[in-house]
Amino acid sequence: MADEAEATGPSFDDVRRQLEDVPVSPARLEARRLAAAGREVIERLVATTAPEDVLHRAADLLQEASALLGEWPQGRLYEGYAESANSGDPHAFFDHSPVQGVSNPLAPPIRLEVGDDGVVRGYVRFGSAYEGPPSSVHGGYVAAAFDEVLGVAQSLGGSPGMTGTLTIRYRKPTPLHADLRFESRLEWQEGRKIFCTGELYAGELLCAEAEGIFISVDIARMAELMAKRQDARD
Repeated sequence: MADEAEATGPSFDDVRRQLEDVPVSPARLEARRLAAAGREVIERLVATTAPEDVLHRAADLLQEASALLGEWPQGRLYEGYAESANSGDPHAFFDHSPVQGVSNPLAPPIRLEVGDDGVVRGYVRFGSAYEGPPSSVHGGYVAAAFDEVLGVAQSLGGSPGMTGTLTIRYRKPTPLHADLRFESRLEWQEGRKIFCTGELYAGELLCAEAEGIFISVDIARMAELMAKRQDARD
């Protein structure tokens, strides 16, 4: 068996289990409600037939909401679990993901869980905003979802890392507005390299397969990336 990489942080499952007993703050609940409303606006705007006056009013309302939020400074999205817990909002660890974040209107969002068999499963319905080929999910969003699901699987080894390579094989068009299921698992580790595989199903129809190689990153390197992100925003 290959040598395991040195553990550098908690896995998705570790953090998820810790969150189960942590209540969601009222502000976080409202952020989730706001994001859900944002998704509805995006879904309805994509192919709307609304007349000019309705679009004008809707644009005014969104600009008003943007100005309201703009009165408050932006926080940090990438907080470690312990730091988030100290700030009173540990759920921010997941809520802002562009794929699974229920507080991010760009996210479908995908719901992830880790089975007793070690398989990570993701459940999602992609709406009209994610359309590529007619009535099908854009392949780029399929790839992004695979990156998230395989990323959770690789974290279960205790040495979570960043995506090195991600290979997708598209078997069938992935249907829009359908219940989809991603499955992924950690296959093996070789030093800092973590190998994962996954599949995407619509019912029992295999729509796509994926292979990912992740490179474990130590805490110091992650802190460096966070510092660069903050400097860029300042």
